[in-house]
Amino acid sequence: MIIAWLINFLFSMDKWLQFFADQGARIDEATSQTELASSDPAAMPEGFVVPLTDLGLIAFTGEDAAHFLHNQLTNDVEHLGAEEARLAGYCTPKGRLLATFLMWKNADAIVLLMPRQILPAIQKRLQMYVLRAKVNVADITGDSALLGIGGSLAADALKAHFADLPGAPYAKIEAEGGTLIRVADAAGLPRYVWIASAERAIAAWPSLTAKLKALGTSAWRLTDIQAALPQIVLETQDKFVPQMINFEVVGGVNFKKGCYPGQEIVARSQYLGKLKRRMMPALIDGDATAGMEVFSEADPEQPCGMIVNAARTGRRSAVLVELKTAELGSPIHLGSVSGPTLAMQVLPYDLPDAG
Repeated sequence: MIIAWLINFLFSMDKWLQFFADQGARIDEATSQTELASSDPAAMPEGFVVPLTDLGLIAFTGEDAAHFLHNQLTNDVEHLGAEEARLAGYCTPKGRLLATFLMWKNADAIVLLMPRQILPAIQKRLQMYVLRAKVNVADITGDSALLGIGGSLAADALKAHFADLPGAPYAKIEAEGGTLIRVADAAGLPRYVWIASAERAIAAWPSLTAKLKALGTSAWRLTDIQAALPQIVLETQDKFVPQMINFEVVGGVNFKKGCYPGQEIVARSQYLGKLKRRMMPALIDGDATAGMEVFSEADPEQPCGMIVNAARTGRRSAVLVELKTAELGSPIHLGSVSGPTLAMQVLPYDLPDAG
């Protein structure tokens, strides 16, 4: 009863979620992921549009906002440009990630994009350290709608709403229609995140779906896995130092900036010897979920890694898995050595310590 009441309350406060609920979409009560009746991530079309209802936004305003966040996150916030977005992480004092973000600056605020499920706790934790700084912290999820748009037809569909498009990954534009950020390409094709008012997104939905296939949130998660772009979720909080999930490789860590929680451990991991744990993509028969452990036949008694992210694709799951690099030559299994075997895939980027 409490969960049902909470979902009804969220819908009453969030026009974007309500829009899809009214269309009969399945919305996960825990994560707010939306699955449309037409969703088929296994058959990713040339162009697609996805409601990113599982993501939320925190806005930081005030004259000390950039300095405050610069001292809390793994990336440079003080020199964040108006025409770019950056990845960043938030660590414990032991250097383990509590959250990963996409962040950008607009005319009024610095905005962090993250999973809704972990947003309240992260907001509360960051708020604790504001102290006397001139910073205001607000959850603005209910004021906005988020769309994921990708594929070879994405640019053509977006040109009906934006005069110009960001030309490279992590470029950003601000326009009357909202904020448009190009994120990491997946399978060689561009992807964009559009942040708009709920009213504008709802009005744009018919024209977008006339040109693009409407898919559920899990399809976007699949493209994140294709891009080997990790996202910390509830099940993986406090599990990984950034390098364990390649977060410095994808641009989420700046080693030249000043201190932040866990900075000494993150720096030590980078500079003291070869990294012994990394993240790789893989395919698994059946279902897999974030936080599940994996085991190597070479050392079956203890886990050698953990699933970072997972998305269903047909009869299999595509995953990002963090594991000991020494075990890459041995068969890796999900759950136990008697579980499904991981078919390891190739990263879409190079690791600096490969070989």
